[in-house]
Amino acid sequence: MDITLTKWTLDDLEDLLYFANNRKIAKWMANGFPSPYKEEDALFFIEKVSVNNRNLFAISVDGKKCGGIGLHPQIDIMCKNAELGYWLGEEYWGKGIVSHCVGLMVAYGFENLDIDRIFARPFGSNIVSQKVLEKCGFVLEARLSKTIYKWGQYEDELIYAVRKP
Repeated sequence: MDITLTKWTLDDLEDLLYFANNRKIAKWMANGFPSPYKEEDALFFIEKVSVNNRNLFAISVDGKKCGGIGLHPQIDIMCKNAELGYWLGEEYWGKGIVSHCVGLMVAYGFENLDIDRIFARPFGSNIVSQKVLEKCGFVLEARLSKTIYKWGQYEDELIYAVRKP
């Protein structure tokens, strides 16, 4: 299996639409990741990241752009931090792909950004994402009770982080 991180381009539109249009993925994402995921959503995303954000990548497995991963540098007093986010197409779940890509992004972040900490905020019930982060050396720093409101339900917000060595 060939796993790489690449930039999103308009050539990826079909893959993005196919893999992102999945309610099981959107369930764990901020509301900016719509469900259903339509062509206009994909076009908007690709155009935005191809111009403005060098820290967001497509996850490519054997040439298929089947997920996304990125770092979001913070500002002001949080300027030495970046938030990690990711998603992966359902047919690729359970194969260690996200763990591999998180490791790549942590190395990328500490080598290329002026940061000392990378954090992620999985939902309290997203056990799979918690295990991925723990496998990649992230430590649970906080559990905030019922701070996330998604699709009519409250969720705990977990804060996992890894520090620059």
